[in-house]
Amino acid sequence: MSIKVQQVPSGGHQAPQPTITSNGHSVPGQSTVKTLLGIGAGNAVEWFDWAIYATFASFISGQLFSKADPTSAFLATMAIFAVGFVARPFGGAFFGLIGDKVGRKAAMTMAVGLASVGSLIIAITPTYSSIGAGASLILLVARLLQGLAHGGEMPSAQTYLAEVAPAQKRGFYSTLMYFSGTAGIVAGTLLGAILTVTLTKEQMGAFGWRIPFAVGALMGLYTLIMRSRLKETEQFEEQKSAKAAAGAKGPSVFSQIIANWRQAVRVIGLTVGLTVVYYIWSVSTPAYAIANLKMDPATALWTGVAANLVFMAALPFWGKLSDRIGRRPVLLISALGAAALQFPMSSLVRGEAWQLFVAMSVMLIFIAASASIVPAVYAELFPTAIRTIGVAIPYAIAVAGFGGTAAFLQAGFNAWFGLSTGGTVFAIYSIVLLLISALTIYKMPESVGKDLRG
Repeated sequence: MSIKVQQVPSGGHQAPQPTITSNGHSVPGQSTVKTLLGIGAGNAVEWFDWAIYATFASFISGQLFSKADPTSAFLATMAIFAVGFVARPFGGAFFGLIGDKVGRKAAMTMAVGLASVGSLIIAITPTYSSIGAGASLILLVARLLQGLAHGGEMPSAQTYLAEVAPAQKRGFYSTLMYFSGTAGIVAGTLLGAILTVTLTKEQMGAFGWRIPFAVGALMGLYTLIMRSRLKETEQFEEQKSAKAAAGAKGPSVFSQIIANWRQAVRVIGLTVGLTVVYYIWSVSTPAYAIANLKMDPATALWTGVAANLVFMAALPFWGKLSDRIGRRPVLLISALGAAALQFPMSSLVRGEAWQLFVAMSVMLIFIAASASIVPAVYAELFPTAIRTIGVAIPYAIAVAGFGGTAAFLQAGFNAWFGLSTGGTVFAIYSIVLLLISALTIYKMPESVGKDLRG
């Protein structure tokens, strides 16, 4: 049973305050620790899988593609990486339907299981020298599976998390998504650093690059077991029971999506700016420093890890703040702050480790403001019946179209216009997308404390 608490005006006229619903614990008989571990571990595994592919791409290209043209082999390896983004919208639709028809638990359990299958396939794929082009084809299939899984993981897991979180702490709870995801990226990066130090280049090429994928598959299996033991959320169970009791078929999922098209557009508008600056400043900037500024690879790698730890530390602060002052102010601080600092922080990166660390950390602190709470905001946009698929499809489209192309466009602008002009063009591109996100936020209603029942 929910208890609704509304603020009472002390005098004069005040704007209507959002209704805060305190549901106690939304999954009776299930500890908070068990819930958060089940969600966070699975999300970390999915992001870990994504990170290790980029980290070990050079070794993959040498083993699963023809060695006759190393450059073409590497480009083909990165093209398959991009295919994973293309598959995301389809995964979002598939797992979104499962999440809204069968249950949030089923969707996120199947998603992490599918991602683990993809990792296992890559870990045991025969080399190009053994089976020829079949090795490249198997890699493509594995990445398609992982792309489908990633398209369903974030929406289903964040919907589950938003529905089990106490309404007055939903912003703080939602920080788990990017915190655990970034932890997966950091873990993958660190494992890569350890393996490259402990194994020779020959050993890395022969078998070392397979180890992270095997680890990812085992971690995924363990997480699958954890998630299978979770209970479904009360919101989904209540809706399912009410629908069964009514005995009516009710409106189709498709018709409900059409009816909520404005919310889907808001998801895209919110995501386009965040996804570009997140991928650039969290993942790609160290690679940019290595390739274009000739920074020592190990130095750039460890600097990137340190900056991501700053990002993780900032997430809970912003999540708690949004529960106090609202989602919109925090989101606007993020979008406008990142837009204002894009040029100065990009200009700061000049090849020194301290410059890279300061620029990444400053940008990631502002990016953390939106990353911390968008899982809650997405969930607060849609009704229970389409909360998973309503987020999944537009979110996957935005990430695939903008996040998935960010690193390519950054490198492309540098190649087409030169390092200085290319950097300026990409910064303008990023700022425009951030301003689109800011405009979307400005026009959105406040949703802090919204009751997710119904």
